[in-house]
Amino acid sequence: MSKILLETFNLKKTYDHKNGAINLFNNVNIKIKSGDLIALVGPSGSGKSSFLHLLALLDDPTKGKILLKNKDTKDFSDEEKDQTRRKNISIIFQDNNLLTDFTVLENVIMPLIIKGEKSNTSIEKAKRLLKDVKILKRINHFPNELSGGEQQRVAIARALISETDLILADEPTGNLDYKTSEDIFSYFLKLKKLNKAIIFATHNRELANKADYKLSILKGNIKRVNAR
Repeated sequence: MSKILLETFNLKKTYDHKNGAINLFNNVNIKIKSGDLIALVGPSGSGKSSFLHLLALLDDPTKGKILLKNKDTKDFSDEEKDQTRRKNISIIFQDNNLLTDFTVLENVIMPLIIKGEKSNTSIEKAKRLLKDVKILKRINHFPNELSGGEQQRVAIARALISETDLILADEPTGNLDYKTSEDIFSYFLKLKKLNKAIIFATHNRELANKADYKLSILKGNIKRVNAR
């Protein structure tokens, strides 16, 4: 039986606005288990990216708490949050966030360099991942020499190289063609088999329906919905 990797208790997020408080989420209670492949769905502006940022400890909830591997993250210092992300959470950003002055290979191995892993091992691991996402031939190119879809594939490889237990992906296939989107989803299925938990925000109904289940965001509420 898969263990609970991440859990939220009465999670609430409110933003202050000149026209009054914006209540983004209300009393969200979810449990994410190792091996879960989850589609995060909802209309534009519903808060999918904001919710992923909360789970990634990049933002703090207004109320409630997030437990990661049974540890309450509420009182984590910034340094503890950074360490937790390095060890446990991989993030695939919507805008890819590649480092413009570094090559594809250098971008992908960066998380391992930060963790102090050996260069040779890091390079071999990066090459395997870049081959999996079909971008190996551009290994010595810089981000501005790549298409948007190619940049996103590099960002996916960079996020996956740390082999963390939780992968959070914000529209990971948004800039990709149909075939490449299917390839990336197939890679998510491989990670699922390795008992990783993957939560991916998407507007792609077909991919969402292939997940184990959906988390649907609407008007501040997040509920679990069967994918099929």
